[in-house]
Amino acid sequence: MSSPIFKEFQEFISRGNVIDLAIGVIIGAAFGKIVNSLVNDIIMPPIGLMLRGISFKNFFFALDGRHYETLEAAQKAGVATINYGNFITVSIEFLIVAFSIFVMIKTINLLRSNAITAFVTTPTKTESLLAEIRDELKKGIPPFQD
Repeated sequence: MSSPIFKEFQEFISRGNVIDLAIGVIIGAAFGKIVNSLVNDIIMPPIGLMLRGISFKNFFFALDGRHYETLEAAQKAGVATINYGNFITVSIEFLIVAFSIFVMIKTINLLRSNAITAFVTTPTKTESLLAEIRDELKKGIPPFQD
């Protein structure tokens, strides 16, 4: 015996757009991991090297006023910290994701516009002639007189 709520939920979940959304979330999560690796493993190390080997992960303020060599050391001491280095890293990740989405949407829109123009063709001579005849008939040509 199925309840109306279960039936309504089943109809909702089986709609195409919900399934598309779920697929998008899964792909987005995987893409997020790729971007995270790109930022942490490819982009940030050269930036850290330019900053004389400083890791962005160790850019933080200890709220107890003391100096700690690493974020890990401050966290082991149980100190509250403001981790602005992590914020910088996450901001770079966001910019990469946002730019990637922008490029993807721009490409999709370009493909759509090309697909639409591929279907819009110029009429043949026969179609143009038939259109002219139709337009003249719409104007109301007076009947032939003998």
